[in-house]
Amino acid sequence: MKNKNKYILSIFAALAFMACDDEIDRLQPFTEGNPDTFFNSVSSFQNGIDGVYRQLWNYYSSPGSGLQGIPDILADNVILVQTGRRSNEVYYDYRYNPNTGGAIPLYWSECYEAVNVANLVIGAIDNLPDGDAKDNILGQALAARAYAHFDLARIFAEIPTQSGNANGSDGIVYVKVEDGDTTDPFAQPARESVASNYAEIIGDLERASGLIADDNGEGRLNRDGVFGILSRVYLYNGDYQKAIDAADQVSTTLANGTELPDVYTDDSSAGIVFELSINTTSEANGNNVGVLYSQSNATSTISEYALDFDFFNSISANDLRRNVIQFVGTNQGNDYNAALKFLGEAGQVNGRVDVKVIRAAEVLLNKAEAQFELGLEADALASLNELRSQRFTPFTAGTEEGAGLEDAIQFNRRVELCLEGHRFFDLKRRGESINRSPNGDIIDGSGTPAEILTLAAGDFRFQLPIPTDETAANPNLSQNDGY
Repeated sequence: MKNKNKYILSIFAALAFMACDDEIDRLQPFTEGNPDTFFNSVSSFQNGIDGVYRQLWNYYSSPGSGLQGIPDILADNVILVQTGRRSNEVYYDYRYNPNTGGAIPLYWSECYEAVNVANLVIGAIDNLPDGDAKDNILGQALAARAYAHFDLARIFAEIPTQSGNANGSDGIVYVKVEDGDTTDPFAQPARESVASNYAEIIGDLERASGLIADDNGEGRLNRDGVFGILSRVYLYNGDYQKAIDAADQVSTTLANGTELPDVYTDDSSAGIVFELSINTTSEANGNNVGVLYSQSNATSTISEYALDFDFFNSISANDLRRNVIQFVGTNQGNDYNAALKFLGEAGQVNGRVDVKVIRAAEVLLNKAEAQFELGLEADALASLNELRSQRFTPFTAGTEEGAGLEDAIQFNRRVELCLEGHRFFDLKRRGESINRSPNGDIIDGSGTPAEILTLAAGDFRFQLPIPTDETAANPNLSQNDGY
């Protein structure tokens, strides 16, 4: 790695100024800081943890490359709009390489910055006296470190359930201060195996689950957040009973059909397990995360990506999620199935909203899929119907079984989590191909279709390349196959 495993003197961590409603407004860096002396109170440690959240926020809510959007662009939920700026077209057409800018270097650098700051907190944790406050700080740091490594692993390496040999393939470098990984600025570590990565991710999360507090305020991890993440990580790792058990530990209830639209205008926190909050009232410190999908004004919507014609029209008319996902955006005389979830807060079209990292709906879908994988079809159907009862009006309980039930779980996952950065990873972890429809970008299916309609299962491009700067700085850091 390139300077990702040393104690940094300029720490992107501290002096977190909190806005109203506990939103993390902005984080000012301090320079020439020494963790041994700076971290001397609960508040200074929490400032450090808030710096970790800031790094996560940086790569999830980047206006041009946010992780809430690129996985949908890489997959089959959306289509490139010809009248837009053609942003991220290199990703949409699978032409990325180790020198491609935007998402690839952003994810690598910001994830490891988050890891660095978390390790600084963990390394100094004994500056605090034993007790609940110390445990909570350590729990947040462990969970955030695990989550940043999890994002690195699923982006740049195979996922354990992706193929029969995924666990033995190259993962990423897991940096732990407890192992002395951050003490040598000239170290050049090699990649560990995927199996080793997931063992360490799970180890950090399981430890965090017994330490972290029930409520740390908006935009921060808490006990529900850790168990929600565990339900996802266990599912990715094929630990299906553990995924079910973790899901059962999450107390956050589903947003109902009335509440759901308000979730995406930040008027409601219903069903949110963990989100990355931004200061949506400040031009200087807000982040127009939604411009990755579109830019709107009073007269037009310049869509970058619209919902795929076949996908959107496969959603039932009595599915309440249709009106949460899509609105009709008009530009240059054409109508498009424009993306609604990141349009903005109530009355706004600036694309500035909080990023919903994990919701109770995903946790329930994780549980349903895990139940199906264990052959517990009646339980899986009950979990799926629990979700559908809050998403359809009128609601009629489903009776699917076998392959039909599996398809229903995956389709509802696709609809529920659409535009939130899941689709590429869901297809990848299941070892499935990406198959885009041959329709065009305009609302009636006409227009220009995608240049590349299929990415076959097992294609090397399911693993993004490691940036050239990193492999050049560390000769022991092997590049992914195919690049």
